[in-house]
Amino acid sequence: MQLNDLVSTDSVEKEAWAAIENSILYYRGRPVGTVAAYDVTIEALNYDQCFVRDFVSSALIFLIKGRTDIVRNFLEETLRLQPKERQLNAYMPGRGLMPASFKVVCEGEEEYLEPDFGEHAIARVTPVDSCLWWVILLRAYVVATRDFSLAYQPDFQHGLRLIMELCLATRFDMYPTLLVPDGACMIDRRMGIFGHPLEIQALFFAALRAARELLVCQGNEDIVTAIDNRLPLLQAHIRQHYWMDLHRLNKIYRFKSEEYGKAAANPFNVYADSLPYYELDKWLPKKGGYLVGNVGPSQLDTRFFCLANMISIVSDLASEEQSQAIMNLIEERWEDLVGDMPMKICFPALEHEEYKIVTGCDPKNIPWSYHNGGSWPVLLWLLSAAAVKTNRMDLAHKAIEIAEARLHLDEWPEYYDGKKGRLTGKQARKYQTWTIAGFLLAKELLRNPRFLPLVSFGSFSVEPASRACEFEMVEANTLYFG
Repeated sequence: MQLNDLVSTDSVEKEAWAAIENSILYYRGRPVGTVAAYDVTIEALNYDQCFVRDFVSSALIFLIKGRTDIVRNFLEETLRLQPKERQLNAYMPGRGLMPASFKVVCEGEEEYLEPDFGEHAIARVTPVDSCLWWVILLRAYVVATRDFSLAYQPDFQHGLRLIMELCLATRFDMYPTLLVPDGACMIDRRMGIFGHPLEIQALFFAALRAARELLVCQGNEDIVTAIDNRLPLLQAHIRQHYWMDLHRLNKIYRFKSEEYGKAAANPFNVYADSLPYYELDKWLPKKGGYLVGNVGPSQLDTRFFCLANMISIVSDLASEEQSQAIMNLIEERWEDLVGDMPMKICFPALEHEEYKIVTGCDPKNIPWSYHNGGSWPVLLWLLSAAAVKTNRMDLAHKAIEIAEARLHLDEWPEYYDGKKGRLTGKQARKYQTWTIAGFLLAKELLRNPRFLPLVSFGSFSVEPASRACEFEMVEANTLYFG
C-alpha cells in the first residue's frame, strides 16, 4: 500500500467520524442515540428519528471508543418507552415490545420522546426485531463496561422479562421458531418473509443467549428455565431444516409429499416443483452452503439473506462446519453477493411476475434495488464479525477495500442498486448513519478481534437456572474495552 493510500484511508475515517458526531440526537441535553440519516438535501420523513436496529452499529462503535454514556442513555430512554401494561386495544402496542424508532418533540419549553411502534410506519409494519436488538445491545454494554448494576436494576430486569414473555409466551405455533408478519425486521416492506424468516430466528437465538446471561435476579427462574428449554430446540431446528448445500438439495429433490406422522422425511410438505433446482444446482459450490430464508408449511424460501446468515455465524446458531461453508459460499459467489459494493441484502432478487405478486408491485423494491437484491454497506460490519469468528478475515479486508473506494465519494448512501451494486440507490439517503457506523465498526473488528465478544458468545451449553442475583457470564465475554 502506498503512503497516499494510507493518508486517504485516514481522511475517510476522519470524515466518517465527523458525520457520526453530526448524527447524534440529544434529549434534555443528553445524547440518546443517532438519527437514521443526516441528509439535509432531502425531506426527512422519519430519517430524523433514532431507529433501534439502526443505532446498534453506532452503539457498538461508541462502546469500542469508550463513549458508553450515549449507549447507556439510549438503553434507559428506550426502556421507558416500552409498554408495561397489558392492552386489550388492538391498536396499542403489546406489552414488552420496543419501538421501531423514536423522535425528540419540542413543544414550547417541554421536550419529550415520541415512539413509533409501527403505527406511523409505511404499511404499518410491526418492529419485531427491535426488542431482540435491544437485548443484544444491553448485553454488549455490560460486556464492554462491566456495569452489571445497570442490568441488575429492577426496571431492566422487568423489561427483559417482558421481552422474553412476549417471545416465549403461549402462541399459535408448534415450532421453536418465532412466527411473525411480513416486514418485521430490517426488510420492513412486503417481501414475502412472513412466517418464520431466518433473520428473526437468528436475532431471537442471540437475544435468548444474551437474556440468559442477564436475567439473574430472584423471580426470573421460570424465564431462565424456558430459555434453557428453547435454545437447543431452536438451534437444532435451524441447523436441520434451514440448511442448504448440494447434499441437502439432493435430498429435497427426491422428497415425497403428503406424508403423515412424526417419521415424515418431508415434515413441512414442501413440493419439489416449487424450488428453483437448476439455478441452485449451478449456483451452489461443492464446499459451500447457507441457511435459507424461510421454512414453513409447504414453504422453503431458498434466497440467501446476508444479515441472517452472518448473525447465525456470530451467535453459534450455525455449526462450525456450516459457518465455514457459508463463508466458502461468499468467497465462491463473490460477484453475486459482494460485487462492486458489499453486500447484497438478499440474493437473488424477485423478478418478473414473482416480483409483482410477492411485493405488490412495490416501486421501491423493484428487482436489484432496496430490499429486493440491493446492496447495503451497513452489512460490512456483520461480514467482518463473521469473518473474525471463522478466521476468514481476508474476505472482510477485501470487501472493506472495495467499499472504502466509493463510500465517501458517494456521500455514504443508504444502499446501492444493480446486480453488482454499481448504482447509488434511487431513493437512498446520503450520510446514512448506519452506513457510516457499519464501515467504522467493520474496520475496528478487523484491527482488534478482541472486540468480537461484544456480539458473540462463548461455547453454547445449557446450564441450570441461575440462583438469585448470580451473574454468570463466560469469562471471555467480560473483557473491559475502555
